Amino acid sequence: MKLDYRSVPYRILQNATRIGGFLVIGLFTGSSTSAASLLGFLLIGLVLVGLWEAAEVRVYEYRLDADTFDISSGVVSRREREIPFDRIQNVDIAQNVLQRALGIAEVRLETAGGGGESEARLQYVSRQEATRLQELISKRKRGDVSERDPGANNDILFELDRRELGILGLTSANARLFGLVFGLFVIVSPVAAEQISPRLSILLFLGPAVAVAGLVLLWLASGVQAVLRYYGFRLYRHDEELRYKRGLLQQYDGTIPLSKIQTLMVRENLLARAVGYGSLSIETAGYAPGQDENVESAVPIAKLGRVFELARTIEDIGEPEFTRPPKRARLRYVARYTIVVGLLTAVAGGIHLWTDAVPFWFAVAGVWVLVPPAAHLKWKNIGYSVGEKYIISRVGFWTRRTTIVPYYRIQTVSSSQSVFQRRRDLATLTVDTATSGGFWGGDAIVPDIDSELTDQLREQSHDSFQRSIVERKSRRTRSASATRDADKSDSEQPVAPE
Repeated sequence: MKLDYRSVPYRILQNATRIGGFLVIGLFTGSSTSAASLLGFLLIGLVLVGLWEAAEVRVYEYRLDADTFDISSGVVSRREREIPFDRIQNVDIAQNVLQRALGIAEVRLETAGGGGESEARLQYVSRQEATRLQELISKRKRGDVSERDPGANNDILFELDRRELGILGLTSANARLFGLVFGLFVIVSPVAAEQISPRLSILLFLGPAVAVAGLVLLWLASGVQAVLRYYGFRLYRHDEELRYKRGLLQQYDGTIPLSKIQTLMVRENLLARAVGYGSLSIETAGYAPGQDENVESAVPIAKLGRVFELARTIEDIGEPEFTRPPKRARLRYVARYTIVVGLLTAVAGGIHLWTDAVPFWFAVAGVWVLVPPAAHLKWKNIGYSVGEKYIISRVGFWTRRTTIVPYYRIQTVSSSQSVFQRRRDLATLTVDTATSGGFWGGDAIVPDIDSELTDQLREQSHDSFQRSIVERKSRRTRSASATRDADKSDSEQPVAPE
């Protein structure tokens, strides 16, 4: 099977920089810079790039065997790839506006350990072929080698309505950016006032004004981006995997295999949490759906109760009850933030000493009044829950992350102590899985709990992991035995005479 030839003009547009290079050559090496000569170089560039792209499309071949997805590519040097179906984690389909107009789509195959890059990208096939490949690869992963159309078998789990889409746009800003207001007020405003005119006291408000304007623009930009990205979002169960559709300008159809799920993560940024909303993300082995430009949420925004309800349809986590770290951990946070305030005060004093531009540098120390409540809020938003099948961690104030890890997905369980933790007999427990992590990380981390309890939890998690593995193997054995007995019973049925 080959790529769609309708992709050639689009691939030429993707190489506009190469074509522009011929115009540069015309400007610097041509004896005349007339419009005719520039047009000639442009045509040469179009022809050469077009021939190259047409040749790449012509020689690119792919096929589905019983066990592998095979790709043969390369104009000058040939490259052969065989991707086992059991290694394929996700099959995503992407289409932008121009691709939809041409009727083509990009198919991305993600594998475990992909490291943020797709194992293979089919650029481009028809939309019908992309959907067909998504269905067939899904079947091959289950061991079904038939070519028949499986038909519709979709159970819709979640659809994003307009109200939720609006809330997503309003709460998509990063609340940490509001810290810039204070920073610009303390540093930028006095410096600007001193440099321009010490008499213009109104310039003291320049810093916060610029910061507020910048934050508003960033808020609007992130809100518009979120609305465009998750417009028409729908999550549904399709046989043994989850599938999602989303996007207005850039549309995506993606898959999340249920058998490869490593962790579930509920995220609540400060704005969303204030109105009782959160999101649900799913990570699979070696790949967090859309690690780069396709960062995905299984549920981009919903009422928090609804988010946990959907999480329970994937993993039976029940109603977790969280235990907080000991109260002495708060003293550690007070000490940490006090050191930060001291360093900021010293920096402001140093700037004033060398430039005389921060006359009220000592006012920075007044920020310390925020240290006790900040330490309490950090402590309040840390917790853990240990159940029969799962270990759950919760950390973060600006963005609170609740990470759910099934015991049978655990890779390693480790505990660590910093110098400061040892002074207060505290430790951090880290439950590592086979996810690639990414910016937010896929591991369950429980910081600043009692060091003796950390050792107990580490041993308990390890024992639960061993027990869950034995139980899953036993279930698979019984299931395989039942299937064989059913097949044997069917084959022994007497055939009715014609």
